Amino acid sequence: MKCVFLLAFMVLNLTFSQSFAQDSVKGKTLFASCISCHGDLGMGSASLKAPKLAGQHDWYIIKQLTEIKSGVRKISDSSPYKGLSDQDIKDLAAYIVTL
Repeated sequence: MKCVFLLAFMVLNLTFSQSFAQDSVKGKTLFASCISCHGDLGMGSASLKAPKLAGQHDWYIIKQLTEIKSGVRKISDSSPYKGLSDQDIKDLAAYIVTL
């Protein structure tokens, strides 16, 4: 029984790792819209009040983008976020964690 559980865990882990890598490719394309405020390395801009994204965990990025998109978290210009799907948000997070 332990072997079955371990095997299932390994397969799920491998599947997640592969989808994560694929998502980061799309995330890089989506990130092009973020560069004007957050910079190409995700370091942010104090003058634009754009926070540093580089070094953040994927779950944190997903949480923040979801809250901005839904209006829970208010920012000065949320228009770039409104068109993002849940998958787009996950893809962006997958790329941002590589910065």
